[in-house]
Amino acid sequence: MGTILYRNPLASPDDVRDFILEGRADITFEGGALTMENALPSSDGQKANYVFWCPVEFPSDIRIRWEFRPVREPGLAMLFFAAKGRKGQSIFDAGLAKRDGQYPQYHHGDINAFHISYFRRKEPDERAFHTCNLRKSYGFHLVSQGADPIPDASPDAAWYTLQIVKEGNTVSFAVNDLTVFTFHDDGRTYGPLLGGGCIGLRQLAPMKGQYRNLQVETLQ
Repeated sequence: MGTILYRNPLASPDDVRDFILEGRADITFEGGALTMENALPSSDGQKANYVFWCPVEFPSDIRIRWEFRPVREPGLAMLFFAAKGRKGQSIFDAGLAKRDGQYPQYHHGDINAFHISYFRRKEPDERAFHTCNLRKSYGFHLVSQGADPIPDASPDAAWYTLQIVKEGNTVSFAVNDLTVFTFHDDGRTYGPLLGGGCIGLRQLAPMKGQYRNLQVETLQ
């Protein structure tokens, strides 16, 4: 076990008082868990989507764990990590272009990041064959993919423990300790290796999802 760098139960408004919302969302705490859904109609397209950032900047080699429960679909749930400005500055640097939740701003904007879409129930093909996707930005590089073991959304859905391990040039993702994929980055094909950075929760309308027990720790 490593040293715990950050621990947040995501159980009340006080737990996320420093979080930064890009876009518009209804943020509540049903059953003592962070609950997110769109504030704008899904007919608004990308404008209805949003990102909720943890304001802490983490080092490069870390383990990220959180619990997730899909309540309503269609939609998509995603986690950004190792997010920094393209010149190495904070993603909240005043010199970066304003972001409001529209996806192109995150993969072809002013930041670099990894992003895992781990619950995808948006397009018809995504609802028929479920996958978890790892993308690397700048750019829209699909660098790894694995089968999604999480069942469809339901008001009675179970909680699932999700884990990302980023160590050196390797990223792995697991659900309930079942490894979904492992990616080895050569630092050339999809751009330079990414280091540390911020974590952000993203959802696509009209999905409703719940989150709790976010924890980040070192690997040793």
